[in-house]
Amino acid sequence: MAPSAISLAVQGRGKPIRKLPKEVQIAPDAPTKELYDSLAKASGYSIHRLRITKATDRTVVPNSNESTIAGAGLGEKAVVHVKDLGPQIAWRTVFIIEYLGPLLIPALVLYPLRPYIYFNFDSIPDPSDLQLLVCALLTAHFVKREYETLFVHRFSNATMPARNIVKNSGHYWVLAGCNIAYWVFRPDSAAAVNQISPVLLYTGLALFVFGEIANFNTHLVLRDLRRPGTTERGIPTGLGFSAVTCPNYFFEIVAWVGIYLVSGFSWSVLLFIVVAAGQMVLWAQKKERRYRKEFGDKYKRKRFVMLPGLI
Repeated sequence: MAPSAISLAVQGRGKPIRKLPKEVQIAPDAPTKELYDSLAKASGYSIHRLRITKATDRTVVPNSNESTIAGAGLGEKAVVHVKDLGPQIAWRTVFIIEYLGPLLIPALVLYPLRPYIYFNFDSIPDPSDLQLLVCALLTAHFVKREYETLFVHRFSNATMPARNIVKNSGHYWVLAGCNIAYWVFRPDSAAAVNQISPVLLYTGLALFVFGEIANFNTHLVLRDLRRPGTTERGIPTGLGFSAVTCPNYFFEIVAWVGIYLVSGFSWSVLLFIVVAAGQMVLWAQKKERRYRKEFGDKYKRKRFVMLPGLI
């Protein structure tokens, strides 16, 4: 019969953690989350700030209700290492802050800040219809992003290091916010003179609408694969999943190509697309490897991770 409780030796790693106990008593069949709760309570730290690893092989002990102490390979007198990950911030908060910049910046550049930003022009005409349309598309895109953050997405990790918020937000605030808004809304930009063919205009609008709707549908599919409060996932199926690993990224690019066409081929929009696509390819490749490892033969391997026929 298994003992009612076992003793685990606790050692700190890296930055010292005050009040960290040298030993903890816990039942072998207890969920590993209970170990996190116990050490967090003793140290006064949030459970999301602590990372617990086994001393034998340095594998992470999951913070989960679905994994047990014994199942994680911890027995009597086993040694665990506890590391302080530093101040944390919720992923949901991170996304809200990331998207807030490019949501507000275009309208600010187009209206109240316009005379101050473009002060070196002899005259500053009112925004053109095309510039207003681009602003509306950008606003709609990031309103959708904020809505998904609040009501659709479920996050595998509850938090991330707070210091990363500046780096994460910089991509959106600078490239999608300031960069696009400044160049597209300039009085001498292609969008300022409405010189775009109806074919490009309506093609761009069609791509944007299709991309946004298809992307939203993909996020709903991914959300429904994971039960609330768990990190367990299933194999996604549906529109786009038979062609690429991450159709949500593909549809995201489709929507941005639509904005690119409507903007009159603005290089600033193209720059954002290229940088964003490069990052999404890395994420998609990582997800393909995870699917293959997690699901094995049950998963139909994809040749292309994001762009059908290309990548």
